[in-house]
Amino acid sequence: MTTGGLSWSSVWLAFRSLLWAAVLPGLFAGYIPWTYFGLGQVQLDPTSLAHLAGLFWVGLGVALLGACILEFARSGRGTLAPVDPPRELVVQGLYRYVRNPMYLSVTAIVLGELLLTGSRALLVYWLIWFSAVNLFVIGYEEPALRRRFGASYERYTQQVGRWLPTFHQGSNRN
Repeated sequence: MTTGGLSWSSVWLAFRSLLWAAVLPGLFAGYIPWTYFGLGQVQLDPTSLAHLAGLFWVGLGVALLGACILEFARSGRGTLAPVDPPRELVVQGLYRYVRNPMYLSVTAIVLGELLLTGSRALLVYWLIWFSAVNLFVIGYEEPALRRRFGASYERYTQQVGRWLPTFHQGSNRN
């Protein structure tokens, strides 16, 4: 069934994508820094280079995260949640350059918030969060993707870095 050119499955996927974006990155890059690390008390100073840089990094992180979530839905037909993952291996968009752009997008947001708050505790939080994410990626996500997508995922890991972007001139990988 379609509504105005949209199928119910597409609408349902969009809803799930927004829900999981609010729950996962929303928790780690929004609620926790806002509630526990002073982000909610920041008085923006438009003359502060740290605040301007912080706003830039938060905005960039949000935009990149949105692009990743859209790519997961569009080409992978799934969400960012481990319980509702893409059905297809996503290697388009930002995933052509780095295997974990969503986590890096959240990193950009939190580091932008760090510039806004000047909170050393937020830096410690990010270090713990990123360490946990790295363990999760290595211990769960990558083995699960190898089991699910086999040789195509293995080729992808050989061509694209986990955390550092890989740029190939003239590359048109799928």
